[in-house]
Amino acid sequence: MRQLIAALVALTSLLAGSEVWAQQSIDWDKVEVKTVDLGHNTYMLIGQGGNVTVAVGNDAIIMVDGQFAPMHDKLKAAITAVSPLPIKYLINTHFHGDHVGGNGPFQADGVTVVAQDNIRLRLSAGTTNGITGIAAPPVAPGAIPKETYIGGSRTVAAGGRVAMLTHVNNAHTDGDTWVFFADANVLCTGDTFNNTKRYQTIDFANGGDIRGMIRANEAYLRIANDDTQIIPGHGGLARRADVVQFHRMLVTAHDRIRRLVKEGKSEAEVVAMRPLADLDATWAATEEIARNFTRMVYNSFKRA
Repeated sequence: MRQLIAALVALTSLLAGSEVWAQQSIDWDKVEVKTVDLGHNTYMLIGQGGNVTVAVGNDAIIMVDGQFAPMHDKLKAAITAVSPLPIKYLINTHFHGDHVGGNGPFQADGVTVVAQDNIRLRLSAGTTNGITGIAAPPVAPGAIPKETYIGGSRTVAAGGRVAMLTHVNNAHTDGDTWVFFADANVLCTGDTFNNTKRYQTIDFANGGDIRGMIRANEAYLRIANDDTQIIPGHGGLARRADVVQFHRMLVTAHDRIRRLVKEGKSEAEVVAMRPLADLDATWAATEEIARNFTRMVYNSFKRA
């Protein structure tokens, strides 16, 4: 039953965009956190929401993403089980609530949240989903990242561990950061890549763009080798071959729908034509998700 609930929540929040519905549908007492030891004092935590990365240094911990707020205590317990050291930094990969819901509780513990600056702006102002029209209100001041960067790359270091943060413009959102721990050869992608073998949300109303998604995955293919352990936003631990497959899907969708946009086709016309029908058979769990992904790609090209 827990697996069924998790699958339904992931499916709904992935392409229907209702994080409020997702949280209301979860029996938090029944959620368990699975810890995957990646070696080199680095761990992947799978719970409810986006995957979490934990890099343990000699006197402090760097954490990537914090799932939903109600997961705070369970995530802390899972981290304490591998190391008693304090968490110094929590890095946000983007602003969606299944990844940043833990900002407030962890910052209340004294953790510093680090993010690309557009995350600060989105969380401060609130957002609206372009597919569903569902509005997410501004978060409380304590959930706003304390440290931000604008573009390019920056590093975050704690206890001898170094995380390289890189902003990719307009991909899943306009505030995406991917994180690389070179010492462990571990890459954290956030929701610019998933390993569920399903379509990924392109949040076009909040800066998302399929062209940025492609750029992000091309960056992963450059930095990753066959030994790189890739922690996706959702799904199990991935390897470079999984990114190759995901990237191929993105490029195919991009090329087909760009051609129709250049021909002057409307969104409704493109959806009715089902230009991604063969991809949908593999990558879409439902007809609604297939339509929504086509709309997301189409609106990437219509984005101001």
